[in-house]
Amino acid sequence: MYFDFYGLRENPFNVTSDPDFLYLSTSHKEALNHLLYGVDNRKGFIEVTGEVGSGKTTLCKALMHRLGDNVEISLVFNSSLPDTQLLEAVCDDFGIKPERRAKVAFIKALNSFLLEQLRNNRNCVLIVDEAQNLKPSTLETMRMLSNLETNKEKLIQIILVGQPQLRDKLNLPSMLQLRQRISVRFHLTPLEKNEILPYVRHRLGVAGSEGDITFSPEALEMISSYSKGIPRLVNLVCDKSLLFGFVRETKFIDGDLVDQSIKEIEGSYPLVMA
Repeated sequence: MYFDFYGLRENPFNVTSDPDFLYLSTSHKEALNHLLYGVDNRKGFIEVTGEVGSGKTTLCKALMHRLGDNVEISLVFNSSLPDTQLLEAVCDDFGIKPERRAKVAFIKALNSFLLEQLRNNRNCVLIVDEAQNLKPSTLETMRMLSNLETNKEKLIQIILVGQPQLRDKLNLPSMLQLRQRISVRFHLTPLEKNEILPYVRHRLGVAGSEGDITFSPEALEMISSYSKGIPRLVNLVCDKSLLFGFVRETKFIDGDLVDQSIKEIEGSYPLVMA
């Protein structure tokens, strides 16, 4: 709606998980390095947690873009699937056709596939998003998959990505065996206050801005205070602020525009009566 006015190619503050827009804050950069280290060194289980809207899914997609051509990837979004259906989804992603649609057959076919990939010097990665929703039986199946290994290395690297509740679930006494297999852990933290401006500029630049869209210090302070550094909330406020700026025909986003945006997002902005 406002692209032409601001000279943008696309929406700079879309809430979809587009890896092209990933801003590598200190925390996001460390998280990505942990993931790459875990995959490259075949560490088996990797756990990444973060609050809702912190950029976990975007981070996973960025990881997929950075992994080499010698890595096969299965990305599971529906973590509520029963264990057998999850195994079926993984096999489908890897192009595996088991003899029967049964749990034992899926694991057997997966093991054969992983061994073949290892012989060809290829790595395999399973990413499970929203992993806090995994049922105990499915987590046990994940643990069984981690047992697929040679004497020297893991055949598949399993990345569990989820909200902080995932840590709570893995800390249960019943999860001890699985927890002991997790060799890489990282908790993604929100953007720091001094990262809000670079984050906003980065996304505007990717979307095609030539630098003529300006957020005032007061506006940035309000965005930081409201969002608590959660990227998804930053995006919501900035998108709404650009819309209000378009209506006012200004490319200078001040505190008043941000205040209006926050009020509308929270549903507290007064309705204009006819």
